[in-house]
Amino acid sequence: MPTKTKSVKLPPSRAKISTNGAKSAKAHKYVYTWGAGKADGDGSMKPLLGGKGANLAEMSSIGIPVPPGFTITTEVCHDYYEGGKKLPEAVKPQVEAALNLVESQSGKKFGDSHDPLLVSVRSGAALSMPGMMNTILNLGLNDASVEGLAKKTGNARFAYDGYRRLIDMFGSTAMGVEHEAFEHELSKLKEEKKVKLDTDLTADDLKELVKRYKAVYSKHVGEGFPQDPKDQLWKAIMAVFNSWMGNKAVQYRRIERISELKGTAVNVQAMVFGNTGTNSGTGVAFTRDPNSGADEFFGDYLINAQGEDVVAGIRTPEPITKLDSEMPKVYKQLMDIRKKLELHYKEMQDVEFTVEEGTLYMLQTRTGKRTGSAAVRIAVEMVKEGLIDEKTALKRVAADSLNHLLLPQLDPKAKVTSVARGIAASPGAACGKVILSAEAAVAFHEEHPEQPIMLVRKETSPEDVAGMHLAKGILTQTGGKASHAAVVARGWGKPCVVGCDAIHIDEKKGQITIGDKVVKVGDYLTINGTTGDVMIGQVPTVDPTISGHFAELMSWADRTRTLKVRTNADTPADAAKAREFGAEGIGLCRTEHMFFEGQRIVDMRKMILADDTEGRVKALEALEPYQRKDFVGIFEAMDGLPVTIRLLDPPLHEFLPHDDAGQNEVAKQLGIPVEKVKRRVEQLHESNPMLGLRGCRLPIKFPEIGDMQVRAILEAAIEVKKKGKSVLPEIMIPLIGTVEELSILKKRALAVAEEVFKKAGTKVEFLIGTMIEIPRAALTADQIAEEAEFFSFGTNDLTQLTFGFSRDDIGSFMPAYIEHKILPVDPFQTLDQSGVGQLVEMGTVKGRKARKDKHGEHLKVGICGEHGGDPESVVFCHNVGMDYVSCSPFRVPIARLAAAQAVLGSAAQRDK
Repeated sequence: MPTKTKSVKLPPSRAKISTNGAKSAKAHKYVYTWGAGKADGDGSMKPLLGGKGANLAEMSSIGIPVPPGFTITTEVCHDYYEGGKKLPEAVKPQVEAALNLVESQSGKKFGDSHDPLLVSVRSGAALSMPGMMNTILNLGLNDASVEGLAKKTGNARFAYDGYRRLIDMFGSTAMGVEHEAFEHELSKLKEEKKVKLDTDLTADDLKELVKRYKAVYSKHVGEGFPQDPKDQLWKAIMAVFNSWMGNKAVQYRRIERISELKGTAVNVQAMVFGNTGTNSGTGVAFTRDPNSGADEFFGDYLINAQGEDVVAGIRTPEPITKLDSEMPKVYKQLMDIRKKLELHYKEMQDVEFTVEEGTLYMLQTRTGKRTGSAAVRIAVEMVKEGLIDEKTALKRVAADSLNHLLLPQLDPKAKVTSVARGIAASPGAACGKVILSAEAAVAFHEEHPEQPIMLVRKETSPEDVAGMHLAKGILTQTGGKASHAAVVARGWGKPCVVGCDAIHIDEKKGQITIGDKVVKVGDYLTINGTTGDVMIGQVPTVDPTISGHFAELMSWADRTRTLKVRTNADTPADAAKAREFGAEGIGLCRTEHMFFEGQRIVDMRKMILADDTEGRVKALEALEPYQRKDFVGIFEAMDGLPVTIRLLDPPLHEFLPHDDAGQNEVAKQLGIPVEKVKRRVEQLHESNPMLGLRGCRLPIKFPEIGDMQVRAILEAAIEVKKKGKSVLPEIMIPLIGTVEELSILKKRALAVAEEVFKKAGTKVEFLIGTMIEIPRAALTADQIAEEAEFFSFGTNDLTQLTFGFSRDDIGSFMPAYIEHKILPVDPFQTLDQSGVGQLVEMGTVKGRKARKDKHGEHLKVGICGEHGGDPESVVFCHNVGMDYVSCSPFRVPIARLAAAQAVLGSAAQRDK
């Protein structure tokens, strides 16, 4: 559920600078300049200057053509909020001094009415947050300077185009005017002039548009558009700082789990213009393909446009390679700069550039966001190119980003009819029900959390992030590979197709049309983010395989890590898939999942509804062949690897229906009165089932249940052993709280084993251990380890019982806990190291010591909750000294890489 955050917008009356801030420290440096091949800062200063500011300084220092400017540090943002939204006193004079330096380097004066210096004001946090913070271009234009700019350039259209953009950006960013109010006037004027594109409007048309924009501004703000350029500048600076706590920025940081940043920096930079005519333009590019990782220049550009036009998705841009034919000199410069940047940063870069009347300027470089598959390919190929070593390559690929490589693709055998094709923006196949707005996606998800969403928009904006995060896939009508939708989707591993102009969206009617076909809200749509194809309906998908660059990176990870990685798997198919992904055994096989289908559930219900032990045994005899067959399949799939099988864990009432219709059906199936079913359901009812008759308590009350499962496990193991395969079963008794529970059940299991081995005339080696999921078990781990041959921490239940949280009910309050920083993240996603982690570490240390002291043996310790596939939690498990982690099959590669990164992180810490 999305977090509801309070948007911090500064009303016009409060958009003022205080010189009575909490800090005066005039000697402290708050503003850093760059330009003319010099810079106060460098690329290592991202926490202070933000990513953009640090990289602009670095580029200037290495001779890249960068327009001059300055950065107001992240410390100012931090002090602004700490000081009650007041700026430190020293900021204003330092900004004035920096502005004077920019004027001298550019040869223009800010506010000059004849040849004005215009600037851009951009945000820039230490971590890249694309589109999350506000940007304003063309600052410094007013009624007088726009005329001077028109005369100086001889291009009135360019001047008034810049002025109308400023009023729009400044109004919507600094003063809270809805952007749609300006867009409405633009669309209205184009209709009046009977033109399709913005570029078709004449200079006189744009003069008229400026008047209309100013009227919109005055209506919403209550005062005229500011004519003092310094007033514009300071209000823009304040707007950037205020946007740090705006809803879209807070949402993005929550989703990306970005915390502990001081704030955003503000970058003020001399403007260069890509909209002065057909020999000017603007673009966004990546030094390598961010989708595939191929060593190819990748991006988009627009002729006669300003920077925001490319990423906003308003016009569909041209591929960067076409620039070679339109501006060959500029393209060659770009290719040279591309090479220079990669050699300098030894990393793939995301750059923004502007061409002003044939002259190239670089406006930004930063580490480029990429898909997981691209990250792997780039890392491996850069090792082969000699740019980085294997350790750097392993650290460079975010473990969670491997989700991209594990995304389903369209089944090549499926009959696919593509009804439209857009631009392939983020790979993978996705299918979902069409939803036409982010708000509707959030509402739909709340009502139908299990149903997939396909978000279809004209273009996306930062306000859409909550809905985008919930969507399985994203489809937009406009935009290119560097548009907001494309960048965010790639970052989150969501399939995305953009620039699909064949679709027409009608939100009022709740439908889209593709040619002569109509797709209504709630209908299924499938996209292929790898090719750009769009299909109506549901198309089958297939799971990915590991090969090529991925396999090579994984081999480096496996050579580096010390932590084993197992999988949670309940079927032979899951086990085989996990083994393909590199699993080194099964850490959790949940036997209850084997009872929910066909005749099995009927026999399970017979057992539950039996009147006595004899009746239960008879029903269990019918279930045992199914159990044995399942275990045979799993043991065969895991030939030579350990398999940990958890005995029945959930309460018995979960296998019975609680509604009248279901109970009637069960009575009919079993040939018993419905009253008996109802009575048994009532008998099994518990006020808190999680703490009731489940886990080890079931075989203590009903020993025959545990006997049947142990017998099925060992008979299956013998059957597979006789086929010449290696079997390593591990029987795990769940929910142990006292050593006496384990002692009783272990003794009974060993007795069953003796009978099985005697009957079969052969034996198999096996272990009996327990799942540590009750705090008392962790506290008394030394006692339990005297009986247990292994521990597996069930951190899902351990987290529930330590916090007193119900995992199924935290949605009602967890977003508020994260918003108010009571907890940094959902503890069911990332292990709570300070609380639950203490119990895990204590249980591991005490258990191993006791096992070693009494039996002279090493106690095998692992984790089998969802945390086993969370990179941060994997690092913790490594540091605690566990033997293995266990996670779902598709998280196995992620855990393998995270385990290697844990080793490298520990080594780096030791070096420090």
